[in-house]
Amino acid sequence: MPENSIPKEAAYQIINDELMLDGNPRLNLASFVTTWMEPECDKLIMASINKNYVDMDEYPVTTELQNRCVNMIAHLFNAPLGETETAVGVGTVGSSEAIMLAGLAFKRKWQNKRRAEGKPFDKPNIVTGANVQVCWEKFARYFEVELKEVKLREGYYVMDPEQAVEMVDENTICVAAILGSTLNGEFEDVKLLNDLLVLKKKETGLDVPIHVDAASGGFIAPFIYPELEWDFRLPQVKSINVSGHKYGLVYAGIGWVVWRNKEDLPDELIFHINYLGADQPTFTLNFSKGSSQVIAQYYQLIRLGHEGYRNVMENCRENMIVLREGLEKTGRFNIVSKDEGIPLVAFSLKDNSSHTEFEISEMLRRYGWIVPAYTMPANAEHITVLRVVIREDFSRTLAERLVMDIEKVMHELDVLPSRVIHKISLGELKSEDNGDNMVVTVKKSDIEKPKEINVKKKTDKPVFC
Repeated sequence: MPENSIPKEAAYQIINDELMLDGNPRLNLASFVTTWMEPECDKLIMASINKNYVDMDEYPVTTELQNRCVNMIAHLFNAPLGETETAVGVGTVGSSEAIMLAGLAFKRKWQNKRRAEGKPFDKPNIVTGANVQVCWEKFARYFEVELKEVKLREGYYVMDPEQAVEMVDENTICVAAILGSTLNGEFEDVKLLNDLLVLKKKETGLDVPIHVDAASGGFIAPFIYPELEWDFRLPQVKSINVSGHKYGLVYAGIGWVVWRNKEDLPDELIFHINYLGADQPTFTLNFSKGSSQVIAQYYQLIRLGHEGYRNVMENCRENMIVLREGLEKTGRFNIVSKDEGIPLVAFSLKDNSSHTEFEISEMLRRYGWIVPAYTMPANAEHITVLRVVIREDFSRTLAERLVMDIEKVMHELDVLPSRVIHKISLGELKSEDNGDNMVVTVKKSDIEKPKEINVKKKTDKPVFC
């Protein structure tokens, strides 16, 4: 912190200049998070940026807008509510907090039941697929719950419902299903999972609930896959989370969790405070929170309605098809993502003996694109994929341009020595003969230091690439 002040114009210029070096959010195809909203909503956000949402007594209209959002989302997910019944749910800073709250509700309800039965309640577990987002691992570690993961396998990158139900026991507080895997966008079969759990309940008496992590798919499935049964239409589904800042079309900082009914949220988890002017119930992990994102979510819900969201999601799906077909036409890639799911394209090289997906990801940055490459989780680690998330602001023109740039990258890689960049990333020390009597030597230094690549010919004259 400097000793003296500087003019406001200078402070602005210093920070603005540095921020110019950030990537372009619209070209960040790694992220599911919304990067564009209408100017009218931007004005509402700026007008409410100084409101602390937790001051409910001071900002009652903002509180009412949040409650309306919860009710609209609960009805969107087919919660069994009466005409005058209020939905049970809360706004959060994202799906991570929403999952923590849902997990705590399951844990407390399970503990209360076990305690009443005079049984041990110190070893709770959750059954998930190995493809879950890291927030589930955080919940398990932070709140001392065993995470039992169903391993993946090549060609099947989501949780197998049959294997999941086999792992369920008397200590299972819930099974977590994902509506839209982060890895390949695929929807897990919540209907089959529900039916298997209902059958298990009849056979063994174990009544294990389902939580649906619909962070990405919760604002997609109701509009373009309305017949898909994954929500509160299924009796074992007791809570659902969704990210407003993903396909809810709001800037980062808003998530939602809704429960089937009041009985699924234990009363002892709800706190009541009165030091802000009136009795206020609260069930969140944090306290102070900006109001802007709540207001922005309400704007999108009433501005777009069912028709608008349907149009946006269908447009995203159409642009996904354009990108997928463009990649297929190159003849160089296998498509790993599914047609039904989040509008994204996950793909891998048909032949990665010469170059890798990591090289493609790195070289695309030269064209401004941020396209992540990653390996699959347990039991499918040998599979590497690239992933492009199609958001509202990703147009058909951008999809076609991306295919062109990927083709350019592939052409550039074809004339490079085999797997040089990949050998750096793996720290391999190998020599190869690529037909031109070239010996590739990779000298590995500390991971934080630059790597040296010497491509030596028989003359021993180094060529640096």
